[in-house]
Amino acid sequence: MELKADFKKRIGDRRLEIRLDAGEAQLALLGASGSGKSAALRCIAGVMTPDEGRILLGGEPLFDSSRHINIPPRKRRIGFLFRNYALFPYMTVRQNILASVRRQESKIQIAEEYLHIFHLEKLSDQYPDELSLEERLKTALARIMVSEPEAILLDEPLAAPDSYLKFQLEQVLSDALANFGGPIIRASHDRGEVYRNCRFVSVLDKGVSQDIVTVDGLLAHPGTESAARLSGCKNFVNAAARGNAIYIAQWGVTLRCAYPLPPFLWRIGIRAHQVRISDPDRVNAFAVTVEKAIEDVSSMIVLLRPNGAARDAPLLRMELEKSEWVALPDKRRLTVSIGPQDILLLR
Repeated sequence: MELKADFKKRIGDRRLEIRLDAGEAQLALLGASGSGKSAALRCIAGVMTPDEGRILLGGEPLFDSSRHINIPPRKRRIGFLFRNYALFPYMTVRQNILASVRRQESKIQIAEEYLHIFHLEKLSDQYPDELSLEERLKTALARIMVSEPEAILLDEPLAAPDSYLKFQLEQVLSDALANFGGPIIRASHDRGEVYRNCRFVSVLDKGVSQDIVTVDGLLAHPGTESAARLSGCKNFVNAAARGNAIYIAQWGVTLRCAYPLPPFLWRIGIRAHQVRISDPDRVNAFAVTVEKAIEDVSSMIVLLRPNGAARDAPLLRMELEKSEWVALPDKRRLTVSIGPQDILLLR
């Protein structure tokens, strides 16, 4: 079963251009707040209507502007987990689940089965505002599953107030979807959540979806600055190809790169944990001055100024273990290096 979407939608002064192909593995739609993730999912679910394009599920059109096809949301066989779970507030847990059972001839039996599967029997007569966040998530998932969806859309479903609860919700969601055989598209801004749960990812930047790549591929070669930022990169600087090397004028530094240099190169990214304390004779080693050291929960964040840098040049962020920082004899002047394979070439 495949879910394919290729459509455009204008929302106010913003444009949405989506091209996705989701198979049985979870696909992440990774984007910053306001990038259009929720609108993209709503168009696929039928809650919003694209201006043009096509949406196919298992080869059958759900929307096709050229053929004037627009299947209503309830007939699309798509389960949609809204960000706030969208439970009916004046219905009990049982009634919320019953409302979505597709097979009317065994409605009560199916609802009871899913109350049991999600361990909601003792809560079946309670209302949503009487439930914990985890219980509301289970109710929303049960309501989706009884509708027998062929695809599932997750709109940032892990907006919990603390990291411990968010992890608990993530496990509930992961367990519930473990045996689902259809396409799942997860909208998220959290690269960690995406890495743990998805094999493939498409970055959504200013309403336009980028090519689908593996999650590991995104981390190794994000391709664009927006994708690199979403993948956790902290250092960005202008750069130019100089023969087989990269010249960073703002820092007065030349670096060797392990990859062929494209002619369009003008920007590179460097992950903070891949800036390493180094011997001066190592490849891509250069001298820096420590501008500021910040103690984080489990690491040190150190802001560095390359010795040849212009006054207005961006600082280089390095992250290292606290024990490594403590062991440094000189915490003011350092030599660092960046592996040729760790330079992200961006466009």
